[in-house]
Amino acid sequence: MKSKGYDSYRGRSPVRSFLKFIIILLVAVLIVGAFAIVFMQRYLVYTADGPKLVLPFLGNSETNTSPSASASASPSSEPLAVVTPEVKKPEWLHAVLLPREALYDGSAHTKLTAAGANAAIFDMKADDGSLGYVSNVALAISAKASSGDPSVNAVIANLNKTEGMYTIARVSCFKDNLLSNADRSLNIMTNSGYRWTDPDNLKWSSPTNAAVRQYITDICVELAKLGFDEILLDNAGYPTQGNLGYIKKGDAYDKTVFPTVISGFYEQVAGALADYDVKLAILTDEETAATGVNALSGQTTEGITQNADQVWLPQPGQTEPAALISSWPKEKPEDIVFTVDSAGDDGQSWALLSSAS
Repeated sequence: MKSKGYDSYRGRSPVRSFLKFIIILLVAVLIVGAFAIVFMQRYLVYTADGPKLVLPFLGNSETNTSPSASASASPSSEPLAVVTPEVKKPEWLHAVLLPREALYDGSAHTKLTAAGANAAIFDMKADDGSLGYVSNVALAISAKASSGDPSVNAVIANLNKTEGMYTIARVSCFKDNLLSNADRSLNIMTNSGYRWTDPDNLKWSSPTNAAVRQYITDICVELAKLGFDEILLDNAGYPTQGNLGYIKKGDAYDKTVFPTVISGFYEQVAGALADYDVKLAILTDEETAATGVNALSGQTTEGITQNADQVWLPQPGQTEPAALISSWPKEKPEDIVFTVDSAGDDGQSWALLSSAS
Protein backbone atom coordinates (compact mmCIF):
# COMPACT_ATOMS: atom_id res chain seq x y z
CA MET A 1 0.00 0.00 0.00
CA LYS A 2 1.23 3.29 -0.86
CA SER A 3 1.45 5.87 1.84
CA LYS A 4 0.47 9.43 1.30
CA GLY A 5 2.86 12.31 1.19
CA TYR A 6 6.56 12.10 0.57
CA ASP A 7 7.67 8.84 -1.16
CA SER A 8 10.02 6.77 1.03
CA TYR A 9 12.23 5.69 -1.96
CA ARG A 10 14.43 8.57 -3.26
CA GLY A 11 16.68 6.67 -5.72
CA ARG A 12 20.16 8.15 -7.04
CA SER A 13 20.21 12.02 -7.37
CA PRO A 14 22.15 13.40 -10.46
CA VAL A 15 23.37 16.49 -8.56
CA ARG A 16 24.81 14.43 -5.79
CA SER A 17 26.74 12.24 -8.22
CA PHE A 18 28.21 15.29 -9.95
CA LEU A 19 29.42 16.75 -6.64
CA LYS A 20 31.13 13.50 -5.75
CA PHE A 21 32.92 13.53 -9.09
CA ILE A 22 34.14 17.10 -8.55
CA ILE A 23 35.43 16.25 -5.07
CA ILE A 24 37.30 13.18 -6.31
CA LEU A 25 38.79 15.20 -9.19
CA LEU A 26 40.00 17.96 -6.87
CA VAL A 27 41.58 15.45 -4.52
CA ALA A 28 43.37 13.82 -7.47
CA VAL A 29 44.63 17.19 -8.71
CA LEU A 30 45.96 18.05 -5.25
CA ILE A 31 47.76 14.73 -5.00
CA VAL A 32 49.27 15.07 -8.47
CA GLY A 33 50.24 18.71 -7.77
CA ALA A 34 51.96 17.79 -4.52
CA PHE A 35 53.85 15.03 -6.26
CA ALA A 36 54.83 17.38 -9.09
CA ILE A 37 56.17 19.98 -6.65
CA VAL A 38 58.34 17.40 -4.93
CA PHE A 39 59.53 15.92 -8.23
CA MET A 40 60.22 19.24 -9.95
CA GLN A 41 62.06 20.76 -7.01
CA ARG A 42 65.42 19.67 -8.49
CA TYR A 43 64.74 21.68 -11.68
CA LEU A 44 63.81 24.91 -9.92
CA VAL A 45 66.63 27.49 -10.34
CA TYR A 46 66.76 30.82 -8.53
CA THR A 47 68.24 33.68 -10.58
CA ALA A 48 68.53 37.45 -10.25
CA ASP A 49 65.22 37.66 -12.15
CA GLY A 50 63.43 35.23 -9.81
CA PRO A 51 62.85 31.46 -9.78
CA LYS A 52 62.92 29.64 -13.11
CA LEU A 53 62.02 26.10 -14.06
CA VAL A 54 64.83 24.54 -16.07
CA LEU A 55 63.81 21.30 -17.76
CA PRO A 56 66.64 19.32 -19.40
CA PHE A 57 64.39 17.74 -22.01
CA LEU A 58 63.49 21.22 -23.29
CA GLY A 59 67.14 22.02 -24.15
CA ASN A 60 67.70 24.81 -21.62
CA SER A 61 69.72 22.88 -19.06
CA GLU A 62 72.74 25.23 -19.44
CA THR A 63 71.01 28.45 -18.49
CA ASN A 64 73.59 30.83 -17.00
CA THR A 65 72.45 31.90 -13.54
CA SER A 66 75.28 34.39 -13.05
CA PRO A 67 73.97 37.94 -12.50
CA SER A 68 77.07 39.34 -14.19
CA ALA A 69 76.49 37.18 -17.26
CA SER A 70 72.88 38.35 -17.42
CA ALA A 71 73.97 41.92 -17.11
CA SER A 72 76.63 41.59 -19.77
CA ALA A 73 74.13 40.16 -22.20
CA SER A 74 71.97 43.26 -22.00
CA PRO A 75 72.69 46.00 -24.55
CA SER A 76 75.06 48.73 -23.40
CA SER A 77 73.59 52.16 -23.00
CA GLU A 78 76.88 53.72 -24.17
CA PRO A 79 77.26 54.53 -27.89
CA LEU A 80 79.70 52.38 -29.91
CA ALA A 81 83.02 54.09 -30.67
CA VAL A 82 84.08 53.90 -34.32
CA VAL A 83 87.89 53.64 -34.62
CA THR A 84 89.40 54.77 -37.91
CA PRO A 85 92.77 53.05 -38.56
CA GLU A 86 95.66 55.48 -38.86
CA VAL A 87 97.31 55.52 -42.27
CA LYS A 88 101.08 55.22 -41.90
CA LYS A 89 102.89 58.01 -43.68
CA PRO A 90 105.99 56.97 -45.64
CA GLU A 91 109.30 58.06 -44.14
CA TRP A 92 110.94 59.30 -47.32
CA LEU A 93 114.72 58.98 -47.58
CA HIS A 94 116.57 62.09 -48.79
CA ALA A 95 120.25 61.19 -48.92
CA VAL A 96 123.38 62.96 -50.15
CA LEU A 97 126.93 61.74 -50.62
CA LEU A 98 129.31 63.48 -48.22
CA PRO A 99 133.12 63.52 -48.47
CA ARG A 100 134.95 61.09 -46.22
CA GLU A 101 136.31 64.00 -44.20
CA ALA A 102 132.79 64.58 -42.88
CA LEU A 103 133.11 61.28 -41.03
CA TYR A 104 135.43 62.89 -38.50
CA ASP A 105 135.58 66.69 -38.95
CA GLY A 106 132.17 67.42 -37.40
CA SER A 107 130.62 68.86 -40.57
CA ALA A 108 128.20 66.05 -41.44
CA HIS A 109 125.09 67.53 -39.81
CA THR A 110 125.70 71.00 -41.27
CA LYS A 111 126.20 69.60 -44.77
CA LEU A 112 123.00 67.54 -44.53
CA THR A 113 120.97 70.56 -43.46
CA ALA A 114 122.40 72.68 -46.27
CA ALA A 115 121.51 69.99 -48.83
CA GLY A 116 117.96 69.53 -47.49
CA ALA A 117 118.69 65.89 -46.73
CA ASN A 118 118.04 63.56 -43.81
CA ALA A 119 120.68 60.87 -44.51
CA ALA A 120 124.42 60.88 -45.18
CA ILE A 121 126.09 58.58 -47.72
CA PHE A 122 129.78 57.82 -47.24
CA ASP A 123 132.00 56.10 -49.81
CA MET A 124 133.30 53.33 -47.55
CA LYS A 125 134.55 51.21 -50.47
CA ALA A 126 135.23 53.48 -53.42
CA ASP A 127 135.43 52.57 -57.10
CA ASP A 128 139.22 52.34 -56.88
CA GLY A 129 138.88 49.83 -54.02
CA SER A 130 140.08 52.12 -51.21
CA LEU A 131 138.32 51.81 -47.86
CA GLY A 132 137.18 54.66 -45.64
CA TYR A 133 138.05 52.74 -42.47
CA VAL A 134 140.62 50.25 -41.18
CA SER A 135 139.76 46.67 -42.17
CA ASN A 136 140.96 43.42 -40.64
CA VAL A 137 140.05 41.36 -43.73
CA ALA A 138 143.14 39.61 -45.13
CA LEU A 139 142.54 40.66 -48.75
CA ALA A 140 142.08 44.29 -47.69
CA ILE A 141 145.37 44.16 -45.82
CA SER A 142 147.26 42.60 -48.75
CA ALA A 143 145.72 45.12 -51.16
CA LYS A 144 146.62 47.99 -48.80
CA ALA A 145 143.04 49.19 -49.15
CA SER A 146 142.46 50.43 -45.58
CA SER A 147 142.50 53.99 -44.33
CA GLY A 148 145.84 55.16 -43.00
CA ASP A 149 144.30 56.64 -39.84
CA PRO A 150 144.25 53.98 -37.09
CA SER A 151 141.78 56.00 -34.99
CA VAL A 152 139.19 56.47 -37.73
CA ASN A 153 137.08 53.43 -36.77
CA ALA A 154 136.35 54.80 -33.30
CA VAL A 155 135.43 58.19 -34.76
CA ILE A 156 133.08 56.56 -37.29
CA ALA A 157 131.43 54.47 -34.59
CA ASN A 158 130.80 57.60 -32.51
CA LEU A 159 129.30 59.44 -35.48
CA ASN A 160 126.99 56.51 -36.16
CA LYS A 161 125.71 56.74 -32.58
CA THR A 162 124.71 60.40 -33.03
CA GLU A 163 121.00 60.95 -32.39
CA GLY A 164 119.16 61.77 -35.60
CA MET A 165 122.10 60.91 -37.86
CA TYR A 166 121.16 58.27 -40.47
CA THR A 167 124.28 56.96 -42.20
CA ILE A 168 124.66 54.89 -45.38
CA ALA A 169 127.87 53.07 -46.33
CA ARG A 170 128.33 52.84 -50.10
CA VAL A 171 130.24 49.75 -51.22
CA SER A 172 131.52 49.55 -54.79
CA CYS A 173 131.45 45.78 -55.10
CA PHE A 174 133.31 44.44 -58.14
CA LYS A 175 134.79 47.64 -59.55
CA ASP A 176 138.06 47.57 -57.63
CA ASN A 177 141.52 48.60 -58.82
CA LEU A 178 143.40 47.85 -55.59
CA LEU A 179 142.19 44.27 -55.29
CA SER A 180 143.09 43.72 -58.93
CA ASN A 181 146.62 44.95 -58.33
CA ALA A 182 146.99 42.70 -55.28
CA ASP A 183 145.89 39.48 -57.02
CA ARG A 184 145.57 39.24 -60.81
CA SER A 185 143.75 35.90 -60.55
CA LEU A 186 140.70 37.67 -59.15
CA ASN A 187 140.27 39.83 -62.24
CA ILE A 188 138.07 39.89 -65.29
CA MET A 189 140.62 39.32 -68.07
CA THR A 190 140.80 40.15 -71.78
CA ASN A 191 141.30 37.72 -74.65
CA SER A 192 144.89 38.95 -74.83
CA GLY A 193 145.61 38.08 -71.20
CA TYR A 194 145.44 41.62 -69.84
CA ARG A 195 143.29 42.84 -67.00
CA TRP A 196 140.13 44.32 -68.47
CA THR A 197 139.39 48.00 -67.71
CA ASP A 198 136.16 49.98 -68.01
CA PRO A 199 135.64 53.49 -69.50
CA ASP A 200 136.92 55.00 -66.21
CA ASN A 201 140.16 53.04 -66.73
CA LEU A 202 139.37 50.98 -63.63
CA LYS A 203 139.64 47.22 -63.29
CA TRP A 204 136.96 44.80 -62.16
CA SER A 205 137.18 41.70 -59.99
CA SER A 206 135.18 38.74 -61.27
CA PRO A 207 131.85 38.15 -59.48
CA THR A 208 132.24 34.49 -60.41
CA ASN A 209 135.18 34.18 -58.03
CA ALA A 210 134.03 32.98 -54.59
CA ALA A 211 136.96 34.70 -52.85
CA VAL A 212 135.88 38.05 -54.31
CA ARG A 213 132.28 37.59 -53.17
CA GLN A 214 133.46 36.63 -49.69
CA TYR A 215 135.74 39.67 -49.52
CA ILE A 216 132.86 42.05 -50.21
CA THR A 217 130.65 40.20 -47.75
CA ASP A 218 133.30 40.54 -45.03
CA ILE A 219 133.61 44.27 -45.76
CA CYS A 220 129.83 44.67 -45.35
CA VAL A 221 129.89 42.88 -42.00
CA GLU A 222 132.68 45.15 -40.72
CA LEU A 223 130.67 48.21 -41.75
CA ALA A 224 127.60 46.86 -39.98
CA LYS A 225 129.68 46.43 -36.82
CA LEU A 226 130.74 50.09 -37.10
CA GLY A 227 127.08 51.03 -36.73
CA PHE A 228 126.01 52.17 -40.19
CA ASP A 229 122.22 52.22 -40.60
CA GLU A 230 122.33 51.05 -44.18
CA ILE A 231 124.75 49.44 -46.63
CA LEU A 232 124.40 50.24 -50.34
CA LEU A 233 125.80 47.78 -52.88
CA ASP A 234 126.88 49.64 -56.04
CA ASN A 235 128.54 48.11 -59.12
CA ALA A 236 126.95 44.94 -57.80
CA GLY A 237 127.01 42.84 -60.96
CA TYR A 238 129.11 42.15 -64.02
CA PRO A 239 130.20 45.27 -65.97
CA THR A 240 127.73 46.72 -68.48
CA GLN A 241 129.80 49.51 -70.06
CA GLY A 242 133.01 49.53 -72.06
CA ASN A 243 134.51 47.09 -74.54
CA LEU A 244 132.72 44.01 -73.25
CA GLY A 245 133.66 42.11 -76.40
CA TYR A 246 137.29 42.14 -75.26
CA ILE A 247 136.47 40.13 -72.14
CA LYS A 248 137.67 36.53 -72.20
CA LYS A 249 134.79 34.07 -72.08
CA GLY A 250 135.00 31.00 -69.88
CA ASP A 251 134.41 29.98 -66.30
CA ALA A 252 135.14 33.50 -65.04
CA TYR A 253 132.76 35.10 -67.52
CA ASP A 254 129.87 32.86 -68.53
CA LYS A 255 126.64 34.75 -69.25
CA THR A 256 124.49 31.67 -68.72
CA VAL A 257 125.25 31.74 -64.99
CA PHE A 258 125.24 35.51 -64.43
CA PRO A 259 121.77 35.71 -62.77
CA THR A 260 122.51 32.72 -60.54
CA VAL A 261 125.87 34.13 -59.42
CA ILE A 262 124.60 37.64 -58.73
CA SER A 263 121.39 36.60 -56.94
CA GLY A 264 123.44 34.15 -54.89
CA PHE A 265 125.82 36.95 -53.97
CA TYR A 266 122.95 39.13 -52.73
CA GLU A 267 121.63 36.23 -50.69
CA GLN A 268 125.10 35.70 -49.21
CA VAL A 269 125.43 39.33 -48.11
CA ALA A 270 121.87 39.47 -46.77
CA GLY A 271 122.48 36.32 -44.74
CA ALA A 272 125.72 37.68 -43.30
CA LEU A 273 123.96 40.89 -42.20
CA ALA A 274 120.92 39.17 -40.73
CA ASP A 275 122.19 39.45 -37.16
CA TYR A 276 122.85 43.19 -37.41
CA ASP A 277 120.50 46.16 -37.18
CA VAL A 278 121.26 47.39 -40.69
CA LYS A 279 119.37 47.73 -43.97
CA LEU A 280 120.70 46.27 -47.21
CA ALA A 281 120.19 48.42 -50.32
CA ILE A 282 121.10 47.47 -53.89
CA LEU A 283 121.62 49.91 -56.75
CA THR A 284 120.29 48.70 -60.09
CA ASP A 285 119.89 50.12 -63.59
CA GLU A 286 117.03 51.25 -65.80
CA GLU A 287 116.88 48.06 -67.88
CA THR A 288 116.66 45.73 -64.87
CA ALA A 289 113.95 47.90 -63.31
CA ALA A 290 111.95 48.01 -66.54
CA THR A 291 112.24 44.44 -67.83
CA GLY A 292 113.17 42.42 -64.75
CA VAL A 293 116.61 41.33 -65.93
CA ASN A 294 119.86 42.68 -67.35
CA ALA A 295 121.68 40.01 -69.34
CA LEU A 296 124.97 41.93 -69.10
CA SER A 297 125.10 42.53 -65.34
CA GLY A 298 123.22 39.44 -64.17
CA GLN A 299 120.89 41.54 -62.02
CA THR A 300 117.24 40.51 -61.78
CA THR A 301 114.35 42.16 -59.95
CA GLU A 302 113.65 38.80 -58.32
CA GLY A 303 117.17 38.56 -56.90
CA ILE A 304 116.97 42.14 -55.64
CA THR A 305 113.49 42.07 -54.10
CA GLN A 306 114.11 38.76 -52.35
CA ASN A 307 117.25 39.99 -50.58
CA ALA A 308 117.25 43.80 -50.35
CA ASP A 309 115.45 45.99 -47.83
CA GLN A 310 115.73 48.88 -50.26
CA VAL A 311 116.37 49.31 -53.99
CA TRP A 312 118.02 52.30 -55.66
CA LEU A 313 117.54 53.09 -59.35
CA PRO A 314 117.82 56.00 -61.77
CA GLN A 315 115.01 58.54 -61.84
CA PRO A 316 112.55 57.24 -64.49
CA GLY A 317 112.97 58.81 -67.91
CA GLN A 318 111.13 57.53 -70.94
CA THR A 319 111.20 53.97 -69.62
CA GLU A 320 109.11 53.24 -66.55
CA PRO A 321 110.53 50.76 -63.97
CA ALA A 322 107.47 48.56 -64.44
CA ALA A 323 109.01 45.21 -63.48
CA LEU A 324 110.50 46.55 -60.27
CA ILE A 325 107.45 48.54 -59.19
CA SER A 326 105.13 45.57 -59.73
CA SER A 327 107.31 43.21 -57.69
CA TRP A 328 108.14 45.56 -54.82
CA PRO A 329 105.88 45.50 -51.70
CA LYS A 330 103.23 48.20 -52.21
CA GLU A 331 103.25 49.08 -48.51
CA LYS A 332 106.88 50.22 -48.74
CA PRO A 333 107.03 52.93 -51.43
CA GLU A 334 109.65 54.80 -49.41
CA ASP A 335 112.13 51.95 -49.97
CA ILE A 336 112.31 52.65 -53.69
CA VAL A 337 115.02 55.31 -53.88
CA PHE A 338 115.64 57.30 -57.05
CA THR A 339 119.15 58.55 -57.79
CA VAL A 340 118.98 62.18 -58.91
CA ASP A 341 121.26 65.01 -60.05
CA SER A 342 119.74 67.52 -57.63
CA ALA A 343 117.51 67.44 -54.57
CA GLY A 344 114.26 65.68 -55.46
CA ASP A 345 110.62 65.96 -54.44
CA ASP A 346 109.46 65.72 -50.85
CA GLY A 347 106.97 63.00 -51.80
CA GLN A 348 109.52 60.37 -52.82
CA SER A 349 112.80 58.87 -51.64
CA TRP A 350 115.84 60.20 -53.48
CA ALA A 351 119.62 60.09 -53.28
CA LEU A 352 122.22 62.50 -54.60
CA LEU A 353 125.34 60.49 -55.40
CA SER A 354 127.45 63.47 -56.46
CA SER A 355 129.40 64.69 -53.46
CA ALA A 356 127.97 67.60 -51.46
CA SER A 357 131.11 69.61 -50.67
